[in-house]
Amino acid sequence: MSDLVALKGAARKAAFARRAAAHAAAGPGRAGMLSSVLAGYRGVPLAGYWPIRTEIPPTAALEEAAAHGPVGLPVILGPGQPLRFALWEPGCEMVAGEYGAHVPARLEWMVPEIVIVPLVAFDRRGGRLGYGGGFYDRTLEALRAQRATLAVGYAYGAQEAEELPLEATDQPLDLIVTEREVIVPGALPG
Repeated sequence: MSDLVALKGAARKAAFARRAAAHAAAGPGRAGMLSSVLAGYRGVPLAGYWPIRTEIPPTAALEEAAAHGPVGLPVILGPGQPLRFALWEPGCEMVAGEYGAHVPARLEWMVPEIVIVPLVAFDRRGGRLGYGGGFYDRTLEALRAQRATLAVGYAYGAQEAEELPLEATDQPLDLIVTEREVIVPGALPG
């Protein structure tokens, strides 16, 4: 096992523990900051995610965004492949997908210009540590090769790490939204 793989594994383990604690302590209204950010992009096709395990739920913000434009949810097609996004509307029929994530029962594909990205850990430079499958990295790389695509990491503030073990293939986040703040990577504090 390479040193980087071991470092990523250790970083994931620590971040999962921080995320679980934040999720257990969180109350309602967690998506308010995400809703505020998305309000500036009304009508722009966006993709979110259906929360699994202790991921911060973007559901309320997605419901609000769906009133103004197309919203999609990720569908895993198979290992090593980028994600595709199926149109989602509040109340639509959902079925179990890969890794426990629910997906719309009717798979009508869409291409987002904004992708709300779940994560295990983030840093203020726009680094993101995911589950290790590379799905979002492949997807963002493919989308960005076609047109400008805004990657918005969504997480609890407790998931922040000072530094992450990253590889050249790890796609950067353009914004990070937590339950408390919006972080613009590379911006000076204050």
